[in-house]
Amino acid sequence: MSQLLNKAKNFVSEKVNEMAKPEASVSNVDFKRVSKDSLEYLVKVAVRNPYSTSIPICEIRYSFKSASREIASGTIPDPGFLKSKDTTMVDVPVKVPYSILMSLARDIGADWDIDYQLDISLIIDLPVIGNFTIPLSHTGEIKLPTLSTMFA
Repeated sequence: MSQLLNKAKNFVSEKVNEMAKPEASVSNVDFKRVSKDSLEYLVKVAVRNPYSTSIPICEIRYSFKSASREIASGTIPDPGFLKSKDTTMVDVPVKVPYSILMSLARDIGADWDIDYQLDISLIIDLPVIGNFTIPLSHTGEIKLPTLSTMFA
């Protein structure tokens, strides 16, 4: 009886692994605004939903790193739904405190940018399967705003 149960588990596990799953990619990281204590960047994440039903996003977690240090992190609870059989753009606002930027002065240097690594976890609720995490990692270089971009 236990062999039959194990075969059934393996069969279901294989079928679940073969199912199409949502996929995500970072499409843009852009300066959004300046506040009294931080710079805010807006990360646009494109998430493709292969299913014929919309899927709720339970949570988004992010970690923004530069020079091997975490400079911003956060959680966005219940950010909405993924459209059925479509690509949904999800906005992830990232606030970088000025105090952290001052400690990264060497990396900023003459070119006035930050080399970064952005790790994002999109936690979605798939029917039958339950919570499913889409891990996403993106590296790049982001320009710090100049006076002309802040007041344009």
